[in-house]
Amino acid sequence: MQPGATGATSVPRGPLSWGQFNVLHTTDTHGWLESHLKQSTYSADWGDYVSFVKHMRQMATNMSVDLLLIDTGDLHDGTGLSDATSPDGLLSNPVFENVNYDLLTIGNHELYVTEVAYETFNNFSKIYGDRYLTSNVQIINPSTGQFEYIGQRYKYFTTAHGLRIMSFGVLYDFTGNSNVSKIIKATDLVQEQWFKNAVNFDQPIDMFVVLGHNPARPTNDASTFGTIFTAIRTVRPDTPIQIFGGHTHVRDFVVYDDKSTGLESGRYCETLGWFSMSGFNQSTAKNPSNYPNPTQPAVPVASGIVNGSYPTSKTPSSLRYSRRYLDWNRLTFAYHSTGSQSATFNTQKGNVVTDDITAVRQQLNLSSLYGCAPQTWCASCAPFLSENNIYSLLATALSATVVNQTRVDNARIIIINSGSVRYDLIEGPFTYDDSFIVSPFDDAFQFIPDVPYSEASQVLSILNAGPLEKKRDLTTRDFTFTPLTGMDTDMCVNPPVTHHNNARRARSALGGSPGVIRRQNTDLTPGYTTSDDFGDDGDDTAHSSIPYYDQPNDLQANASFPTDGSNPSTVDLIFLDFIASDVISALSQVGGNYTMADVSYYLPKTFTTNSYLPLYAKSASAWQKNVPNCPVAVANSTIN
Repeated sequence: MQPGATGATSVPRGPLSWGQFNVLHTTDTHGWLESHLKQSTYSADWGDYVSFVKHMRQMATNMSVDLLLIDTGDLHDGTGLSDATSPDGLLSNPVFENVNYDLLTIGNHELYVTEVAYETFNNFSKIYGDRYLTSNVQIINPSTGQFEYIGQRYKYFTTAHGLRIMSFGVLYDFTGNSNVSKIIKATDLVQEQWFKNAVNFDQPIDMFVVLGHNPARPTNDASTFGTIFTAIRTVRPDTPIQIFGGHTHVRDFVVYDDKSTGLESGRYCETLGWFSMSGFNQSTAKNPSNYPNPTQPAVPVASGIVNGSYPTSKTPSSLRYSRRYLDWNRLTFAYHSTGSQSATFNTQKGNVVTDDITAVRQQLNLSSLYGCAPQTWCASCAPFLSENNIYSLLATALSATVVNQTRVDNARIIIINSGSVRYDLIEGPFTYDDSFIVSPFDDAFQFIPDVPYSEASQVLSILNAGPLEKKRDLTTRDFTFTPLTGMDTDMCVNPPVTHHNNARRARSALGGSPGVIRRQNTDLTPGYTTSDDFGDDGDDTAHSSIPYYDQPNDLQANASFPTDGSNPSTVDLIFLDFIASDVISALSQVGGNYTMADVSYYLPKTFTTNSYLPLYAKSASAWQKNVPNCPVAVANSTIN
């Protein structure tokens, strides 16, 4: 754990089920390798995970079963550890690489920016070699000027205990990449001859493992797994197909047919997915006798994908499955790997990785203090613009900081999209790192001067009535699920993005001493309460459920309006460059005759959505009065 982090107190509900074939699954880590320093439920850092992996692999060896490690992409855009360098991931990727994954694939966040894409191609993909699968993602090789795959198209391999696996890595049909890369649509991918040859491989295949930065649930509009599944199942009607997804930041498990399921394992180093499977005649592994074993058959449910649009296996299945969603903390890791909270959990390599993270944080000055957040504000655990809702804070901060001094007396309307906010703001020290955690993006402020108020005042409602502006950080409105969030009776904390099966999570908060695992808590704390195709017993740690409030697409702040309460005749209409075309379109609907030629930058392009909150924290008296000794929330008391 990192200095200042606090150990969790809620224990897992029981041992994991181990089968012949087992998987630890991570996805959408987004730079959170340092841990959630202010939230004890997710307070393990990447060094703790390194130690956990070593113990779990040793357990698998001792039990003579297979254990694979799988990651399904999105390594950046979430914390200062990954985002305070150029390119993103320059120092966080080497930390990530301390885990020797068996299979990995690329995420969309590795492709937005050309420099990040080439860092992935030139360095990260080479670390993992033929285990890094990008079946439908190519990049222009600068040496040849030709497109080539960033990683490998597929991997055929045999596990330690004899399972012969064909694996693919498939990104959803992403279109926001820079022009040096190319994503092949899934419908085109399955028609390519190499893919057909791999499905019809001339060596025995005991199971297909399809991983992807791609929603595991095929009824999700963004998912292309249904296309991949159909192509394989049509040719291989009775071969198991196991899917590992990502991108939607949810805990989910979906049944495709009696020999195929899909797992998705959350986001932000909050969740570690566990999957186990038995029933293979081809494997030399046996069900461990000293642990529970997988017992549940894969039966499609009415609320899942049963709609007649997918082929299904036609023969009986002896396969049995288990899945579990682990909270990302040392108490959980130690419970499942060493059976205790003792120092025997730490490994030499894990300690080194923890120290490396601390050193990188110091190198990047991530603990530099801007101010003391006097309370916790969340993105969706409270009604829009209410006291504990982050957008009420941001409206105040935007009005105070988005100011062009040459036009300071002009009335102004400032509009940002809610997708520019990635995370909650937690009570306590607000640091350089926190500025990335709340909003890591670099969208700058543009404007149209002297817009009639009668037109400008209608833009927000038009934007909020229309489709969500697509964002690097997609929110739940992009998908078919509903998020739920966490708060106790007095204070809301850290909302999740979760799915339509009511997967929920909350946060823990600050307090305690560095590295201490405290007395175990028998009371339920707010957190994930997931329901998926296997039921409601998937969460490794029991939590109380949490409410959720929908938020609009966009937020408006006003400034320099007449003090007598009247409306100005004209305003400077200020907006993010990311939504400029949407604003122009909205104005045209109310009689405004504007084009992009009328748009210019209101402030220097270096002043972005990552800038205004730090500036506000440094200037607001309520945020400065306790500096440098910021009061913090008490962990696992009134805030969780």
